[in-house]
Amino acid sequence: MEPRRDPRGALVRPYAVTRGRTEPLQNIALEAVLSCSATQVAEARFAGHDKYRIASVCEGRAQSLAEIAAYTRMPLGVTRVLVADLVAEGLLTLHTAAPATGFAARMNLLGRVLSGLREL
Repeated sequence: MEPRRDPRGALVRPYAVTRGRTEPLQNIALEAVLSCSATQVAEARFAGHDKYRIASVCEGRAQSLAEIAAYTRMPLGVTRVLVADLVAEGLLTLHTAAPATGFAARMNLLGRVLSGLREL
């Protein structure tokens, strides 16, 4: 039999988990892919319970920021702050799809390719 859940929700408020911070150390997109090695998970054990949970979710399988929030059942804002902390501490690896530099030039090239395809 499953234990009864408290209808009031978690007793620890989100701001207590992030120590009052609402902004992450670095901006991480919702679709950004994060992964964690076994060594990083072992080190995350000493970073705190919530950070360890996040690292465990990413061990052996890359996850997006949105997936991490869903699997850990933490609010997205809290997850974003904790994930940014883990990346800064070297306990999570962030894989970005597109580098920030050169983005405008690539969009210009894609626009020209699309224009050329339309003319065919």
